[in-house]
Amino acid sequence: MDWTGKQVVILGIARQGTALARYLVAHGARVTLSDLKPREQLDLQPLADLPGVDFVLGGHPLALLDRCDLLCLSGGVPSDLPIVQEARRRGIRLSNDAQVFFEVCPARIIGVTGSAGKTTTTTLIGEMLKLSTQEAAGSPAPARSVWVGGNIGNPLISDVERIRSEDWVVMELSSFQLELMTRSPHIACVTNITPNHLDRHGTMEAYIAAKRRILDFQSPRDWRVLSADNEVTAGLEGSARALWFSTRNEPRGDGAWMDAAGYLRIRVDRTAESPIGDRPSRIDAVICHRRELLLMGEHNVANVLAAATVCAAAGASVEALRRVSTTFRGVAHRLQLVAQRGGVRWYDDSIATTPERLMAALRCFDQPVILLCGGRDKHLPWEAAVRMMVERCKAVVLFGEMGPMVAEKLSDEQKRTNRLAFQWSQCGSLEEAVAEAHRLAQPGDAVLLSPGGTSYDAFKDFAERGDFFRKLVDALPAA
Repeated sequence: MDWTGKQVVILGIARQGTALARYLVAHGARVTLSDLKPREQLDLQPLADLPGVDFVLGGHPLALLDRCDLLCLSGGVPSDLPIVQEARRRGIRLSNDAQVFFEVCPARIIGVTGSAGKTTTTTLIGEMLKLSTQEAAGSPAPARSVWVGGNIGNPLISDVERIRSEDWVVMELSSFQLELMTRSPHIACVTNITPNHLDRHGTMEAYIAAKRRILDFQSPRDWRVLSADNEVTAGLEGSARALWFSTRNEPRGDGAWMDAAGYLRIRVDRTAESPIGDRPSRIDAVICHRRELLLMGEHNVANVLAAATVCAAAGASVEALRRVSTTFRGVAHRLQLVAQRGGVRWYDDSIATTPERLMAALRCFDQPVILLCGGRDKHLPWEAAVRMMVERCKAVVLFGEMGPMVAEKLSDEQKRTNRLAFQWSQCGSLEEAVAEAHRLAQPGDAVLLSPGGTSYDAFKDFAERGDFFRKLVDALPAA
């Protein structure tokens, strides 16, 4: 696309908006960056060297649309803002950094979305493809590159000038990005769909519609990789070829699964149009046994199976799938063991911003668990999570904005089940919660930060919350 002279308005001055502004200015567009925050609350230094950019701060006035050819939304900007609704009324095209990247990227794209497991699956795919391309080239520096990013890491629009047609791009895509997109990846993976972001999308139906857009623009030559275990993803239709993954049953078609003996298996017919190297057109093999995985939990078995299925379709070798599956230690803030003190293990699962993810974490533990739960609620159902807390946890320590709401539900469930030994307490902050967990913990216990709510009541994001948790744990007195 020729951007010369185009008037582009970008809403939201964060990493995605900043990266997109740089790309557009370099290609001749006139860019206006707008943010609801005033100047004193923003870090504009990364844009100081960018010529020809205008700033409108402290609000999004409708006058921004008067000479606007394209309105772009950064990831956290709601699509129901008055300025966005007015742009639709005027017929102004809406976009975002992911859409622009899809339009200009010369390489084949693998897209990953889902309510949970996106980042782990995306990272696994990247590692499997990188290792397989090295094997195919017979060199640690192959001619074909693998680029990983999107909703994680640096926005890929920053790297698009260096990406070549023979490369692979692995891109994590959020529902916020997908709801505006009119392009789909060559291989689309949906890890699962469970209630999430209902504070943003309003209804579960709207959330599902945003997620399934990753499939909507695929062709019959593309692939869709879906969980057969999730009720929503199992029913997703599309024009692309279907592959399935399951931790419970052998799929009805090709894909990957864990058998009754605990072996992870892969069976995929792949065409010659997208191989990494000289690979057989069909693979039917054992990847590894579940015991060989370093990752905890059945949900991570599903992530490994999803990644293996995607990479098999892309032409990766079974050996690359096996080596990465059995050596991958996980991604920060995802059931990460951060300390062992006095016989107590401390785990950071700050990424758990929904009740579903909290429950997935609890299922990973056999030893007594002291759970740190809190943050800001997304208006999601909590009944099942509260039942599991009372059934499985030695104690629950609540903190943050949603603490009183969960406390009321815990109290009701404890009375209903008459579990008098179950303990729970309420703290104002994460710092107080860590101190309380330290007081309660005994040798053999696990202390788990798996909040179930977002971090935005007290932190910039889940990573900042997880880092602060680790600092608090490191500062605890020695046993």
